[in-house]
Amino acid sequence: MFGSSTRGQTVTVIEAPTRRSQRRKAIVAFWVTLVVVALLGGTVASHYLHPILGGLLGVLGGLVLGAVVFALIVAWPVLRIVWHWLAEIVIALVVVYGWTWLMQATPLWLALVLVVVLVGVPAAFGRVRHWVLAPVWCLIVRHRLRVCFAAFIATNRSGTLPLILLARPTPAGERVWLWLRPGLSIRDLEQDGQVQKLAVACWANEVRVTRASRKRAALIRVDITRREPLTGTVMSPLPNRVPADMPDNTLTAPATPPVGVNLADVPHPRNTRATNTNSTTEPRPRRGRNTAATPPEDEPSGFDPRDYA
Repeated sequence: MFGSSTRGQTVTVIEAPTRRSQRRKAIVAFWVTLVVVALLGGTVASHYLHPILGGLLGVLGGLVLGAVVFALIVAWPVLRIVWHWLAEIVIALVVVYGWTWLMQATPLWLALVLVVVLVGVPAAFGRVRHWVLAPVWCLIVRHRLRVCFAAFIATNRSGTLPLILLARPTPAGERVWLWLRPGLSIRDLEQDGQVQKLAVACWANEVRVTRASRKRAALIRVDITRREPLTGTVMSPLPNRVPADMPDNTLTAPATPPVGVNLADVPHPRNTRATNTNSTTEPRPRRGRNTAATPPEDEPSGFDPRDYA
């Protein structure tokens, strides 16, 4: 379509190191399953059959179960991809088979009306459209995070990546929980501007990575911010609670408190410090004699200079 041809070229679905590692694991799992099932199955079967027949039956069961385990481990990379795209596969099957069933069970005009309603209502109403697009963005974010992990997140020696557990929508975007495999830590998501790379890959404004549990360091929470919900206009219900028969000249509290103060009404405090340093001081009262300091004539009653000493 774009002028390039892949004829004669091989397309790598599973990388060679991963394929060899899975094959080694499958061989080990096959022999372990064969030995364990043969011993246990042969021991149990020997109580009901001849010991030779019981041993042969145990070996046969071990071969069958070992082959099943071997096939599952070898095919796990492909099964993992199918698991990652399971929601999209289910939605595609529901759309195809649902449309086929709808065409067979209803007339054409009724099927078209139902399709127009299902598609037109989310397109016309913003709130319904938000409810529909929120789970879709959760699916998109899961795929974008996997791309980021495979591109620039440090992995352990076995090549495993963080496991994505759950994703749910929030008023600001999405929230995703991760489980870190052995060999990874939260610093692998924070070092060298990894958070900014996550925000760029997820088409978001900001990404925050925090621990989701105080007991388990492997449980990580990723908050993806796409919009700021606090900037929207919030309608207050208080005006609707005002009675309709309230007169217009009703006294109400001022909108803002008074900021000015009439300083002329505030008396200026007198300077109680002596202005003449050469003046003689009053003699100290003798001990044992209950004498009270009498205020001067020019001072107001209740004034005690010792309070300001």
